[in-house]
Amino acid sequence: MTAADVRGSDSGDGRFSTPSAVRAGMFSDAAPARPAPALPAPSPLAAGRSLAAPDWPEVVEHLREGLVVCDARGVVRHVSPVAERLLPEVTPGELLAAAGVAGLTADGEFTHHGRRLRARRMPLSAAHCCWYVEDVTESLTRADALLAERARSAFLAVVGEKLGNPLHPDRAAAAVVRLAVPTLAEVAVLVLAPRSGRARWWRAARTDDDAPMVDSGVLLPADLPAAISEGLDGAEPYAVDWLVEQAVEAGWLNGLAAAEACARVVPLPGRDAPAGVLLVARRVDRWYDEADVDLVSAYAVRAGAALTTALLHRDQAEVTDTLQASLVPVEPAEAAGVQWGTAYRPAQAGLRIGGDFYGSHRLADGGSVFFLGDVSGKGVEAAVFTGQLRQCLQALHRVESQPGRLLRLLNDALLETSQAQGQGRFATMVVGVAQPHREGGLTLTMAGGGHLPPLVLRGSGEVEPVPLSGMLVGVVPDPRIGEVTVRLRAGETCLLYSDGVTEARGGRRGDEQFGTERLVRAVTGCQRMPAPALAERVEQVTCDWLDHGDHDDIAVLALRATPGGRTPRHLHAVPDTTVSAESRGTRP
Repeated sequence: MTAADVRGSDSGDGRFSTPSAVRAGMFSDAAPARPAPALPAPSPLAAGRSLAAPDWPEVVEHLREGLVVCDARGVVRHVSPVAERLLPEVTPGELLAAAGVAGLTADGEFTHHGRRLRARRMPLSAAHCCWYVEDVTESLTRADALLAERARSAFLAVVGEKLGNPLHPDRAAAAVVRLAVPTLAEVAVLVLAPRSGRARWWRAARTDDDAPMVDSGVLLPADLPAAISEGLDGAEPYAVDWLVEQAVEAGWLNGLAAAEACARVVPLPGRDAPAGVLLVARRVDRWYDEADVDLVSAYAVRAGAALTTALLHRDQAEVTDTLQASLVPVEPAEAAGVQWGTAYRPAQAGLRIGGDFYGSHRLADGGSVFFLGDVSGKGVEAAVFTGQLRQCLQALHRVESQPGRLLRLLNDALLETSQAQGQGRFATMVVGVAQPHREGGLTLTMAGGGHLPPLVLRGSGEVEPVPLSGMLVGVVPDPRIGEVTVRLRAGETCLLYSDGVTEARGGRRGDEQFGTERLVRAVTGCQRMPAPALAERVEQVTCDWLDHGDHDDIAVLALRATPGGRTPRHLHAVPDTTVSAESRGTRP
């Protein structure tokens, strides 16, 4: 056999080229070998060089592919050294079919002696053929590993995207177990760290449909499987033999028997301790190898980060709700002879708190201290300042109930607080005391600290502004405080409001202030309205003027005098409004 017999059968790597000048007849059974044509005389430059070409088996021996050459009858005529290693059953001089190599029947890949081989058949001259056999085990292993790594990376990328959205712990926990099925497990169970003496768990189980079924439950910490408790302590008990039995006893494996399942438990990293534990289980024919455990661990890191974020958001939301509840204006306490009406709309509706405030406190003599104010700024800082003001008023009204002196004490307290904190905060306020009369009606003594003057709705329908003035609270040590006394007959109302009402900008052009005149027109003729309805009306007309535009904090406080010193038991009671001009009492 010469190299001419394998001409055109390049192995593909460019290392084997076949000369065509010489052709031997070792494959021919009938035709005698013909003499080779005479070669040209060597040139003088080639003198002294050897013209002998290397034998072709010597060249073929270094190919990465093995060669099996068969004659027309299928008898093996040559086996290269590489082919001898890959196909030890193939023997020269015997039929190739007798070797029993099933893969040498058609082009393609097959497994032989634990190796993955690729074979291709090439026809030669004189009806001979040559089988090229290559060991592709390593290349396929690398390709499979690359594909698996790409699949794992794609899975983790999807997980990172989907787990980045939920900010509620329940939704995040459900997403963690749902995304784990079926890539990581047929059943996935997440157990959160116990809180308030309970441990919540979520489970996702593979179903015939694409979407896994998710359910949840609660266990006492003492009832948790031992492996779960160890995981919550930071251990990784994935090598424990009885892990599956514990999961089966807990009723989590959804029909999988202990003998046909394998499981792993991985803690989910948290801030100081694991946020929870993830248990994954599937059938033993998909045993968790090292790569699978690494993937589960990588998934647990992402799941732990998502859960930690959701839990932190929940804790912050709880703190925010608690603080907001303490900073939101408190409804005035019921008092004899007074019907209260309030309305409140902060500038930042999402916070539910702002810089306006109102409230009241009962006095030992049956009267009530009431107040409405507006601090500088908006949002959380303003709300905190209002909280300080309300606390000061709650403490100071027990030692001083005269409105003017009470407002001066409050001014001194705010100055001390502002200087200590290095903040130049100030406020405008109206503080008053309402004293009921046995025959009905109220006497209001009010002190003003730079706030808008209240309005009085008389029984006749007339609206009177109260001439109350004064300086800002919390600015100078000894401010000028205005004080006035107003008498309300039964059915008459005093209306206090913040500048968020009068300075609301809207109208046709969107930049015109609502103003005091429009407010007076809006409440004129509303003397029969109960105090809550009147406060709500003021808020409504202000918001209509704004037409969903930006606005300052809005606060309204209405005090309606009730007949006979009684407080109406329902909001729609309409008192007697027949009031004579002579019985209106003292006017400012």
